[in-house]
Amino acid sequence: MKMKNFKYIISTAIAGVVLAGSPALAAYPDRPITFVVPFGAGSGTDKLARVLAENVSKQVGQTVVVENKGGASGFIAAQEIARAKPDGYHIFVTSNTTHASNSALFKKLPYDPVKDFAPISKLGNIPLVLVVNPKSIPSKTVPEYIDYLKQNPDKVFFGSGSTSARIGGELFKILTGTKISNVDYKSNPQAVVDTVGGQIQMMIADAATTLPLAREGKLRALAVSTSKRTDIAPDLPTLDESGVKGYEMVAWFAAYAPAGTPEEAIKILNQAFVKTLNDPAIVKNLQIQGIEAESSSPDELAAFQKAETEKWVDIVAKAGVEVR
Repeated sequence: MKMKNFKYIISTAIAGVVLAGSPALAAYPDRPITFVVPFGAGSGTDKLARVLAENVSKQVGQTVVVENKGGASGFIAAQEIARAKPDGYHIFVTSNTTHASNSALFKKLPYDPVKDFAPISKLGNIPLVLVVNPKSIPSKTVPEYIDYLKQNPDKVFFGSGSTSARIGGELFKILTGTKISNVDYKSNPQAVVDTVGGQIQMMIADAATTLPLAREGKLRALAVSTSKRTDIAPDLPTLDESGVKGYEMVAWFAAYAPAGTPEEAIKILNQAFVKTLNDPAIVKNLQIQGIEAESSSPDELAAFQKAETEKWVDIVAKAGVEVR
């Protein structure tokens, strides 16, 4: 054998060993996957993540664990994922808060919603619901509630544990000309607990967090934030048809991986999400919880996120919220 050919065979063999051990070509997944959620247990994002974790686990043949990293408008969890090893084992199950509305609300973010993440799939939509404490607020309709607020200025507080809930309340205040004050919480479920307890009187928050308590009579639901009535709560009028003209807000969920995650891992996860979110039993389960299932391709999610970021800039401006 000529020396030249011998060197070629050795170098090829070494290259083969290196490539075989690379993340891009290794069998995926070969260990548990973690879904990181930027909000607390009981939030709409958390409920969706747990349904997905159980069913995606069956698709990929590995355990999927849900980790809640709430606080700071999703900054903590978003930063963690942005800095995580891009190997497909730490996935961000999040909402428009971290990937659209934060960009409109804050002048500077400690992460880049586009450059630091690889889109996987859209996961669903969720309307916001205006709820009040039934013991503190006598109103049973939105017009009655607006009259009550105008007769009792600065006496009603609304809670927000997410950017959507904060902007939702501020937009309501601006469009109705009422005086209500915001109280910040670490997560929406914490704010809901205080709304039920009467420490605050109102919230405009995701249906998954609010509707179950409204059905139990612990909260009173007055309207939804969508432009048209939703199948999730068909008996509830929209805020727009209740006299708050121009009010429209819809929160959404999506899955992302750290930028640089191998395309094969993204493809496998996307297929698992799409199959799960097109299962009629899962769609019905999520609908009961106030979530409308919807999947997408990575490219579709990227385009949707871009459009939504621009939309949230307009919503923040309309709500009169100061950019921080």
